[in-house]
Amino acid sequence: MPYVGVTMSMHKLTAGSGYDYLTRQVAALDATDKGHVGLASYYTERGESPGVWVGSGLDGIDGLSAGDSVTAEQMRNLFGHGMHPLAEQRLHERDRPILSVGDVENVMRLGTPFRESDRATPFQVEVAKRIAELSASTDVTVVAADRARIRTEVARGFFRAEHGRDPVDARELAGQIAKDSRPRSTTVAGFDLSFSPVKSVSTLWAVAEPGVAAVIERAHQAAVGDALRFIEEQALFTRTGPQGIRQVNVRGLVGAAFTHRDSRAGDPDLHTHVAVANKVQTLDGRWLAIDGRVMFKAKVAASETYNTALEQHLRDSLRVRFAERSGTDPSKRPIREIVGVDHRLNERWSSRRALINVRRGELAVRFQADHGRPPTTVEALHLAQQATLETRDAKHEPRSLADQRTTWMHEAAAVVGGPDAVAAMVATALAPSVAIPRMADAAWLAQTADWVLAVMEESRSTWQMWHVRAEAQRHVRTVDLSIERANALTDLLVDEVLQQRSIALAAPSDGIEEPDALRRKDGSSVYTVAGAELYTSQRILDAEQRLVSRITRSHGGRLLAA
Repeated sequence: MPYVGVTMSMHKLTAGSGYDYLTRQVAALDATDKGHVGLASYYTERGESPGVWVGSGLDGIDGLSAGDSVTAEQMRNLFGHGMHPLAEQRLHERDRPILSVGDVENVMRLGTPFRESDRATPFQVEVAKRIAELSASTDVTVVAADRARIRTEVARGFFRAEHGRDPVDARELAGQIAKDSRPRSTTVAGFDLSFSPVKSVSTLWAVAEPGVAAVIERAHQAAVGDALRFIEEQALFTRTGPQGIRQVNVRGLVGAAFTHRDSRAGDPDLHTHVAVANKVQTLDGRWLAIDGRVMFKAKVAASETYNTALEQHLRDSLRVRFAERSGTDPSKRPIREIVGVDHRLNERWSSRRALINVRRGELAVRFQADHGRPPTTVEALHLAQQATLETRDAKHEPRSLADQRTTWMHEAAAVVGGPDAVAAMVATALAPSVAIPRMADAAWLAQTADWVLAVMEESRSTWQMWHVRAEAQRHVRTVDLSIERANALTDLLVDEVLQQRSIALAAPSDGIEEPDALRRKDGSSVYTVAGAELYTSQRILDAEQRLVSRITRSHGGRLLAA
């Protein structure tokens, strides 16, 4: 089964019990099967490097600097409670033996702490009660199937009590379980940004000699940094004033970055999770929450920024070349891979995930048949764990990087035809016999701007700066430029498309000019949402006008019913 290239994904992290999710999903290499495992023990068991603090927002946090190691206590304070990462340490370092409540709060707070509500819902209480009763009445351990059956029974009872009837189908039953299991706290503790290069990058990193592998990892880290800077400069804001009416600049993000080496299936998978705290500091020093609207709008553009930066850094440091992968589905955007890396290896180190997904689907179908409803989120995680275990070739103990590289070299040799074939593949990738992409000039800029506009017109009737920037990045990385010049070219291309080829759909000006105090650093009003301006083109407007004119016609032929 063909693999899918993954770049940057984003989703919310919730406060309170969301901290448990953070340690399982982010710090523990996505290993949901490991359960509640602390960060420190995980690093010891797996041999992964500790996370590091990142982001220019760290300048506002006393005692922490970019590059410092992340500890479990710091994660609990910041992401679990919304407090200063060094809350306890700062409290103990105070000279005065007795502190007032206000002093303690000032030492430990980072703005307003998260509202936490870990109280179980009535549904969860009833489920726990019945499980305990079953466990007490039998010597047999309560298994996952028993727990699922109890949830189903309790959910049916809750549905009858609420609606006066039984659920008519599995969808209603599953909806009842989801509603009654939903945590009462919806406070957002942060955002999980996951950066993964295309598979050929991890493949080359896994089998190249250690010096080259280190260069690849540094390029990946530099690209992650470039994407984070893009977010800080163009997509990171907070809201102030009544109902959060003003969107204002902040000093930067505070994040914890965890870089991991393999996938849950044990395949080489160089990737980095950045847990961005939902705490940003305004220019006047207040700690407030991130305006997530812009973050999510900028997600694809940030992802493409990472892709472009990674190609540029690898091109500058190793002179590798990227090209569109052959056989790419024409209905999807093309995936660019490193020239010379054997596609069989890319597929080999992606096939296990495909097997897991197939088995997980089979288990979900069986669960539906057994219980008359789809699995809940927690039950789906257990099914994913079961699928992973059932499709695993052989269970192995936690391995060091050296052990992992030895295993990957053996696997690569088996796929491509021996150690010499692996070495030849690496040599070819590092010295590709492909033409160097031509430099961008005025003609390239004009032609590419036309292409970007055509993509906008084919996929939507209106667009925003984020859509254009993402598409511009996909073209900029096809030319041989340094990362600094690539960024400048991207800005030029975006400006060419929006200012010269698009039509702004801005509301008529009311003639009121805000003073400088009510403008952001780029001059825009704090009463507007950054990047929210809509654009279209004359071609779209002409097409709409043709449709309108046809609708108003009344002299066309008619079909009369018999």
